[in-house]
Amino acid sequence: MTGYKICEVIFDIPQKSHRLKQIETIMSKEGFWDNPDKQPQILKERAVLSDIVERFERLSDELEDVTILLDMALEEEDLEELDEISQKLKAIDAEISAQEFQRMLGGADDPLGAIVSINAGAGGTEAQDWTEMLLRMYLRWAEKREFKNQIIDIQPGEEAGIKSVTYTSSGPYAYGLLKAEKGIHRLVRISPFDASGRRHTSFAAVFVYPQVEDEIVIEIKPAEIKVDTYRASGAGGQHVNKTDSAVRITHIPTGIIVQCQNEKSQHRNREMAMKVLRSRLYEREQQLQSEKMQEIHNSLEDIAWGSQIRSYVLHPYRLVKDHRTRLERGNVDAVLDGDLDGLIEAYLMQGGGAKDSKQ
Repeated sequence: MTGYKICEVIFDIPQKSHRLKQIETIMSKEGFWDNPDKQPQILKERAVLSDIVERFERLSDELEDVTILLDMALEEEDLEELDEISQKLKAIDAEISAQEFQRMLGGADDPLGAIVSINAGAGGTEAQDWTEMLLRMYLRWAEKREFKNQIIDIQPGEEAGIKSVTYTSSGPYAYGLLKAEKGIHRLVRISPFDASGRRHTSFAAVFVYPQVEDEIVIEIKPAEIKVDTYRASGAGGQHVNKTDSAVRITHIPTGIIVQCQNEKSQHRNREMAMKVLRSRLYEREQQLQSEKMQEIHNSLEDIAWGSQIRSYVLHPYRLVKDHRTRLERGNVDAVLDGDLDGLIEAYLMQGGGAKDSKQ
């Protein structure tokens, strides 16, 4: 199998191309543009898929051109051309690696914005100062990506630093990237608050949640409901209903059953029953979202002191070490100044992001 075919399989290009054709068919159908609820979801999916397929096709064309040039350069023993081809191949390889990383951000919530909370551990001023350092680190990282940040709650420390802070970070895949940071962060340094110049260890906990949209769109497809009619019960006599005006609707996917018989016409009873069904489905969706957020919160509560994900050592040596990936960075200042991409990518590329998406 050629490199082209391998990449094609890895990035699911045939499936994505097939889905793009399906979307084009949906968009070409009469009435599509009259449905404002469906449009944003379809258009967003189309934009994402088009970007992936077009980038892959462009890279494939570039690789084919470089292959032809390489054969010619080898035949002519053109060293200058070979050097230029080497640079082009490095650029192509870097872009393929970037696409591979993007593929790791495939969770349903990954494209969303993030809600980040940082809480100081035990240790008073030391831990509170460390919390403020972490906040600065994440804000600097987000600024480099041109994300929009907004602090929504902050509890200052008594002497210095921050006890806790919560902020939102909005940008493409903010949650998918920042979820790599949830856990306990450990700092080892000579304390600037200790007159004796002793070494201190401080902890802070980082929590990350997806910034879920408030709007819930309820779509009821005709194929997903079963409608039964029956004769409404009454007091008898001249008021007894002699037609099947009562309506019972069963929503097949959820098993929810609603019925209405108070109105005189079947049409009106069906209309009222559909209103009740939409309300029941809306309530169910709210509950599911609430349970999902609770699951995420519960998974974060399992984080225990002593199970740190990363250590930042400033003394007696200088090193940042991620304990999940074993990746180390000697330039501690750069990391604390927001250079986190390498650490985040290493975690996501080893499958940590997929694990988080299932929680």
